[in-house]
Amino acid sequence: MDQQLGFLIVIGIISLFGLWVIFYFIPVGLWFNALVSGVNISLVQLIFMRWRKVPPQLIVSNLIAATKAGLVINRNELEAHFLAGGKINSVVSALISADKANINLDFKTATAIDLAGRDVFQAVQMSVNPKVIDTPPVSAVAKDGIQLVAKARVTVRTNIKQLVGGAGEETILARVGEGIVTSIGSAHSHKSVLENPDSISKLVLAKGLDSGTAFEILSIDIADIDVGKNIGAQLQMDQANADKNIAQAKAEERRAMAVAVEQEMIAKAQEARAKVIEAEAEIPLAMADAFRTGNLGIMDYYKMQNIKADTDMRESIAKPVADRKTKSDDKHDVKS
Repeated sequence: MDQQLGFLIVIGIISLFGLWVIFYFIPVGLWFNALVSGVNISLVQLIFMRWRKVPPQLIVSNLIAATKAGLVINRNELEAHFLAGGKINSVVSALISADKANINLDFKTATAIDLAGRDVFQAVQMSVNPKVIDTPPVSAVAKDGIQLVAKARVTVRTNIKQLVGGAGEETILARVGEGIVTSIGSAHSHKSVLENPDSISKLVLAKGLDSGTAFEILSIDIADIDVGKNIGAQLQMDQANADKNIAQAKAEERRAMAVAVEQEMIAKAQEARAKVIEAEAEIPLAMADAFRTGNLGIMDYYKMQNIKADTDMRESIAKPVADRKTKSDDKHDVKS
């Protein structure tokens, strides 16, 4: 009795496992759900999806959603997109949203955008509801040298046709910033920019900054403009300081050259003085030699000394009184 009970339990477990396997590979409930929703798909196709490792629930649910929305989507295309690594839910949701918003978007374009790495559903939503992008502060200098710091708000919507291969938001921000710098830089005065900030928007919009991007610029609004530094005056001050430093360097160079010339002249004078002193030192030797050879007598020597004393006296008398007084005062100070 116990053996029969155990046998029945084993048979029951095997039967339940077999039923689970059958219903797993043959999703009857999913097939019935598709049938009542108007999606024509057979049980064999659902079984083959299992073997191809494509989740039938994902394919059938998106086919039902598309059918209820009035779209015609091929099952094989959905499977191919899933096997290629695409996001089926995003593609189908984007197609439904585009159809309701009267946006021309076909299945091939939607799958291409999805496989390119962009969120196709978000792109369609941005086409319906434009996005506002705030630019970082952009600094520019007007012709009068005054710096202006501007912030802009760029309203964009998705350009479905250029989503594949088109540039992103970073390019839009860079181009808008470049346009703001050009517009402010071409203004003769910063006051004219402050009085008419819309002139920046008009000039920037006229440049066609959205060409080659995945967005279409609807408007550019200047949110804020602040007055910055007086760059022109600062540059003039820096130039003046640079000129002053150059002039000081040249003056120092000339002074150094003058000092060098003076030192050279002093050195030459000292050299000449040394030669004179050396020559004067040889005079006594020459006189002694003249005494020895008889070329100079004692009377001649006395006459020469008298002439020298007379010359010194005449020079002393010829000097101004002030010089003699100064010399006498100097002697008195020395004695003191």
